[in-house]
Amino acid sequence: MSRRTRRWSEAMLTVSGPLVLLATWEWLSRTARIDPTFWPPPSSLWETFVSLIREGGLLGDVRVTLVRILGGFLLGAVPGVALGLAMGLFWPVRVLLMPIATAVYAVPKIAILPLVVIVFGLGESSKLAIVAISIFFLVVLNTMAGVQAIDPSYRDVARNLGANPLELFLTVALPGSLPAIFTGLRLALGFTLIVIVGTEFITPGDGVGSLIWESWQRLAIKPMFIGLVVTGLLGWLLTVLLDVVERWALPWQARE
Repeated sequence: MSRRTRRWSEAMLTVSGPLVLLATWEWLSRTARIDPTFWPPPSSLWETFVSLIREGGLLGDVRVTLVRILGGFLLGAVPGVALGLAMGLFWPVRVLLMPIATAVYAVPKIAILPLVVIVFGLGESSKLAIVAISIFFLVVLNTMAGVQAIDPSYRDVARNLGANPLELFLTVALPGSLPAIFTGLRLALGFTLIVIVGTEFITPGDGVGSLIWESWQRLAIKPMFIGLVVTGLLGWLLTVLLDVVERWALPWQARE
C-alpha cells in the first residue's frame, strides 16, 4: 500500500467512525427507539448551537475552559518534567520523593478540591491549581520511567567526558526520555480536561462544565449535549496539537 493510499484510508476511517455513531443516534431518535426528549437527534442540535454562538455564551465558555486547561497544564507539566528527570537521574532524589509521588498520585484529585478552594479561594487560582496538582505526579512518574529506561552506558559516557548535572539533563536524560515524556503529557492532557470540567461542575462561574451542569439543572437537554460535544472536540483538538508538537520534537518517530 502506498503512503498516499494509506493516508487516504486513515482519513476515511477517522471520519467514518463519528459519522456512523451520529447516523445511528439520529435513526434511533427519529424512530423513537430512544426517547427523543432526552436523546434529541443530532441534526436538531444545530439550531441550539447557532443560538448559543450568537448569544456569545458558548464561545466565552470555551475560551475560559481552554485558558484554564492550558494554564494548569503548563503549571503542572513543566515542573513535572524537571522533577521526573531529576528523580530518574539521581537515586537519592528518587528514594526521597517516590513515596510522596505514589501516595499523592493515587488520591482522587477531585477529593482534594475542597482543600484547594480553602487555600486559593473560588477564583481562577483554585482551578489552575487543581489542574496542575492533578497532572503533576503523572508527568513526574512517566518522565522518571523514561529516564530509567535509557541505556546506562550513555550516562557513563557523558560523565566520563566531564558532563555536569545540567549537561546530563540536557544531553542525555531529556532527549532519551522524550517518548515517555510525551506519553505522560498525552495522558495528562486528557486528565486535565476531565478535572477542569468536573471542577466547573462544582464551583460557580463560567466554562463548558458550568454550561453542562446548569443545563442539566434546568433540563435544557440540547444545550447540555452541545456542551458535551464541545468537550469532546476540545479533547480531540488538543490531542492533535500535542501530536504535532511531538512530531516536531521527535522527527525520527514521525518518519517511522
